[in-house]
Order: sequence, then C-alpha cells, then structure tokens
Amino acid sequence: MKMNQGMRTLTLGLTLALASAAVVPMAMAGSMHAMHAMHANKTVMVGGAAMYPSKNIIQNAVNSKDHTTLVAAVKAAGLVGTLEGKGPFTVFAPTNEAFAALPAGTVQTLLKPENKATLTKILTYHVVPGRLTSSDLAKAVKAGGGKAVLKTVEGDDITIRKDGTQWTVTDDKGGVADITIANVLQSNGVIYVINKVLMP
Repeated sequence: MKMNQGMRTLTLGLTLALASAAVVPMAMAGSMHAMHAMHANKTVMVGGAAMYPSKNIIQNAVNSKDHTTLVAAVKAAGLVGTLEGKGPFTVFAPTNEAFAALPAGTVQTLLKPENKATLTKILTYHVVPGRLTSSDLAKAVKAGGGKAVLKTVEGDDITIRKDGTQWTVTDDKGGVADITIANVLQSNGVIYVINKVLMP
C-alpha cells in the first residue's frame, strides 16, 4: 500500500514536471509570436504623422505633410478609390520635395484635367501589385544577383538595387530614387518613401 502511494506520488510529480516543461516553450513561442506581431504592426512616422498598419494607403497618406502633392495628384487622377481598395499594393511614394524638383510648371500641368491620362500613367508607375515587404525585396534582389526588376501597375518595369546600405529604385529612363523610409505597412499594402519622381 505504501509502495503504491509512493508510486502515485512519483507519477504525479513526473506528470507535473513534464507539464511545466511543456508550458515553458509554449509560453516562449507565444511571446515570440507576440513580438513578431508587434514588429509586423509597427507604426512608422512619415511626414510628422503616424502611419497606422490598420489603415489603408490613402487614410495614412493624407496625414503626411511630406506627401500633400502626391495626394493631390492621386485625387486629380481619380485613383483614390483604387488605393483605398483591397489591393494589396506596394507604393513607392515621392515626397513633396521630389515633385518640386521636377522642371518648373510640371506638376501644375499634370494636375490639369486634360492631362489626366499622363498623370495616371506616372502615378501607376509608382505602384507594384502585391504586398512586398523589405524582406521580400531583399530576397528578390539576392535572387536576381543584385537587382530585382518589378512590373508596375502601369505596365513598365522599375529596378530595385542595394548600393552599400542604400536601397534605390531605378526607372525606365535611368533616373535613380533613394528609398528614404522603408516598410511602412498598411492594411492594404506597403509604402516606401522615395526622394525622386519615377518616370516611365
């Protein structure tokens, strides 16, 4: 009887020990998952405004003081509905300074109703179908031997490269834009802030 009692105590002790051992990796896995979720849902500041991963591209872009020209252009081109849609889209978003660096009068001319087709062509050249995070771009560049050629919504290609620590986007005309802020996650895609307007 005493032996049985001892065996039961030993069995119970082993069971509890095994259960505790199983809980530790599960808890670690849970905390790692939570950390990954926090990283994946990181709020990035762009143009003095928080870019919330729970909001769509347009909802975030309208709050950036650095992207008022881009937002005005998207509205003029009638692309608001598209960029608010499910997507997903990867958007390379030029800053106000990038638009200001274009030849004098270019932006004003593009915003005219009669130039809507040209404006739409330029803007959709900054959009790639799909949700391409910085790790996706890094893998594509590695697989491409130092560059990744991406097909835009407009139909022409852009080329992503890494020059030292700097990521760049090259357009069809050979113009090179630096990615100044990467991996700005959105509910319907990703935004990369760039310092030049790309030309198809």
